[in-house]
Amino acid sequence: MQLRLDDEDRQVAFGECLGRALGGQGRVHLTGELGAGKTTLTRGILRACGHRGAVKSPTYTLVEPYELDSVRVYHFDLYRLGDPEELEFIGGRDLLAEDALCVIEWPERGEGWLPAPDLEVILRLAGSGREATLAARSEYGRAVLERLAALAGCVLDREGEAAR
Repeated sequence: MQLRLDDEDRQVAFGECLGRALGGQGRVHLTGELGAGKTTLTRGILRACGHRGAVKSPTYTLVEPYELDSVRVYHFDLYRLGDPEELEFIGGRDLLAEDALCVIEWPERGEGWLPAPDLEVILRLAGSGREATLAARSEYGRAVLERLAALAGCVLDREGEAAR
């Protein structure tokens, strides 16, 4: 699935749709260059889970936990990860539990240690907006993409642009 997200509002709105389709669980890998909007998309995912506060990139702490109603979300940013083994020292195995939603920025930095994602989202700069390419990497990821395509209020226009 490929989408055009013309501005930050559309990116957050699409993140909310994606968050609803995820249903509070799974592993999502977000890749893209600096400034591609990984944290902006995560803000939308967290809004769908009930978070209303600010969302900061946990660049220095590596992970920001969110306990929301009955959902646990772990927002990882591995940009400054020196070695994938560092994830072991912060309790990464426990945080990547099956019953939590884990959104992981810069997953390539944890390669060899991270489990495979359910969904991979690649973000690219496209003029003043972004392009998002989504790929299912598990059976659950395929179900998420099906739910995303079927969600009312999260329609895509003819050019693949996310609209509310």
